[in-house]
Amino acid sequence: MIPAFTVILIISISFLITKVATIALMHTGLSRQSAKFQARSAFTGVGYATKESENIVNHPLRRRIIMLLMLLGNAGIVSVVATLMLTMVDSHEDPFNLPLSARVGLLVAGIILVTIIFNSKIVNRWLSRVINFALQKYTSLNVKDYSGLLHLAGEYEISEIFIEKDDWLAEKKLAELALPREGLFILGINRKNGSYLGIPRHDTQICPGDTLIIYGRASAIISLSERKKGSKGDFERWLSEKENKKISKEEALQDQGIIKPANERNGPRPD
Repeated sequence: MIPAFTVILIISISFLITKVATIALMHTGLSRQSAKFQARSAFTGVGYATKESENIVNHPLRRRIIMLLMLLGNAGIVSVVATLMLTMVDSHEDPFNLPLSARVGLLVAGIILVTIIFNSKIVNRWLSRVINFALQKYTSLNVKDYSGLLHLAGEYEISEIFIEKDDWLAEKKLAELALPREGLFILGINRKNGSYLGIPRHDTQICPGDTLIIYGRASAIISLSERKKGSKGDFERWLSEKENKKISKEEALQDQGIIKPANERNGPRPD
């Protein structure tokens, strides 16, 4: 039973490590989808396409992150294999002395539970906030590799969103999406066939396989990238528009000097 719990613990730590690496890679300018793929590929040692590997090798910070992931991944895989072998072997030293079927069932149930937890949107958002805070406070990670050059500040950033078939954005025209209402602006589109469309027009259609280069608040970009088709996605769009109106109004008042920025205020916000 103890080896089974050890495997579950190692898998949980592995999920956490790849999550940290994904956010760190995103700080270097990679899209969420690309950063997640690179992190998991390096940790498991499966490799990736030549073009993507060049983007890693030619960037010193990304290269350091991937090298550390490879090292941790090798150690983690060896540990999992070793403890799995112990799980399958009867051990009279185990105080619980469970039968093999019970140990295997416990292991499978634990892995499924860990997978569900780490795929939860609520858990991911909470982890993202904690990891972002820790990276900025306790590491020397240079998060200005791309945003400093573009003179971005505050919560605003330029990022990428890869479009999948079930995404809310897929198979819709920009005019229909009305992203500026959410404070988001499409700067360019990398098409699936390799072509690039700069400053797309209102009648431009978003297709599965496209990669959007988008500007706006980080939280709004994350919300958009996770939004799926259906009534739930439409409701999330309404909430995002409402939030953007509130923020835009506050920024306008700050620009006119009527109120101070949030980080300079101690009292309640005026109406």
